[in-house]
Parts: sequence; C-alpha cells; structure tokens
Amino acid sequence: MFKILHKRLLTGVTKLFVVEAPLVARRAQPGQFLIVRVREPGERIPLTIADYDRSAGTVTIVVQEVGKTTRLLGALEEGEAILDVVGPLGRPAELPETGRVVLVGGGFGVAPLLPKARALKERGVHVTSVIGARNADLVILEEELGARSDRMLVATDDGSRGRKGLVTDVLRDLLDAGEVVDEVIAIGPMIMMQAVAEATRPAGIRTLVSVNPIMVDGTGMCGACRVTVGGQTRFACVDGPIFDGHAVDFAEAIRRGRMYRAEEQEALRVWEAAGCPR
Repeated sequence: MFKILHKRLLTGVTKLFVVEAPLVARRAQPGQFLIVRVREPGERIPLTIADYDRSAGTVTIVVQEVGKTTRLLGALEEGEAILDVVGPLGRPAELPETGRVVLVGGGFGVAPLLPKARALKERGVHVTSVIGARNADLVILEEELGARSDRMLVATDDGSRGRKGLVTDVLRDLLDAGEVVDEVIAIGPMIMMQAVAEATRPAGIRTLVSVNPIMVDGTGMCGACRVTVGGQTRFACVDGPIFDGHAVDFAEAIRRGRMYRAEEQEALRVWEAAGCPR
C-alpha cells in the first residue's frame, strides 16, 4: 500500500498526488514511469513520474480522469492509499549537458516535464518551456515549471491565457525568429507530439517525445506497448518511453491507441450504472 500524502486539484478532471514510495523515489530518473493499480481486482495503468523527492521518499503523479480507473484514482483522498505502485520503469531520458533546450507540454503532459526541467537547470542548460491547453482553466503547473525554466511561454486555443494558438505555433515562432535550439522535448497528446516533430524536422533539431501506448505488464513481456521507431518494432515500457520523434510512426501509434476505445467506454458506462463503487 502506498499512502497519499498530498492531493491537489489542478483542473476539474486533473489531480496531482504526492505518494509515499521511498524505494521508487530512491531510483527514479527523469523520463521514467510507474504502473499503478488502485484496487484488487483492477486495471494496471502507466503514469509518468511527474516529480520525485529522494530525501522525503515521495513520488508525484498527475492523473487526468478519462476512464473508470483514472476516476477511481482521482477519487482517492489524502491519507488513503494506492494498492500497487511499481517502478521506476522505462529508460531515463538522455538529457544534454549543455546548450539550449525547448520543453513543449500539452495539457496534462506538462507534468512530466518537471523533473526534466530540474535536471537540465542543474546542468546549466538553458531551458525554454512552452506549455498549452484549450483554455486558461486547463493550464497546469505553470508556476512550478516556470521556476525551473529560464523562460516560460503559454498558448491557449481560445487566447484566454498567453498567445492564442497551439504550442506548435509558439515553437515555430521561435524557430522562424532564428532562435538557437539544440534540442526539443515534447510531451502531450500523440497528435501534438507529431506536430512538434514535423515543426523541427526541416531544421534537423533533435526532438524527443514520450510515447505512452497501451501497456499491461510494463516489463516487455506482453508486447502490448509496441511502437514502430525507425522502421523497427520497439516496446515503450523497456526501450522507451522516450523516443526520437522524427522516427516514430505516429499514424500507427495513434491508431493503436484507439483500438480499445469502445471497450473503455463500456467499462465506464457499466461502472457508472452501478453507482461508481470504490
């Protein structure tokens, strides 16, 4: 059992949890993830580590409630516990030691940028963070990421916060203005990461994306999280989740991510019809 020490509401459907997990915190690195099970029996879901504190023995996760399991997790309160937390899993992000990096986060994908920004700043790398959401109410962790960045830029679809437009619009503005960018790291919806990769492709800027497809065991045994990278099959849980954005077959990844949409919706419907039991 993993006790929830702190819970914070980021948006109406997005929750932040600080969880007591000293063994996980001891080994966690930027870019890695956890697999969480709320209750028994229950689904195991992957969640990228949003932060960690080795001295306090805690890890931070951010959950967006989109289905039955994430809603069950989001309903937990401080003092309650998550049944299983397995990790850290996956390969740590290969972050540069010098230069200028642009971090691009969309929606709740902003959260996993926090440990990367911290590690980059500790190395003296110049960090520009570009974050976005549909509107101002859905922008998350701007202050926290801004504290770890040299510059913070915000975009919203409706213009209610920062620039009106997409994060890719901001990124293209930087590139068109002649901004020196050595590397881009993008985390968010698959379609957003694809757009970022296409924006940086003409200039040949190294672009890393965090691919989180359907997962089951998180150890490479089930093969559910396979993704095509550079024409070869890779497994996000053991080879990733960070990959070269210019080499990822996003069309396939998006298609596979939608494979069980009907089943997910049916599971949610049945659970709601039963009164959302915990």
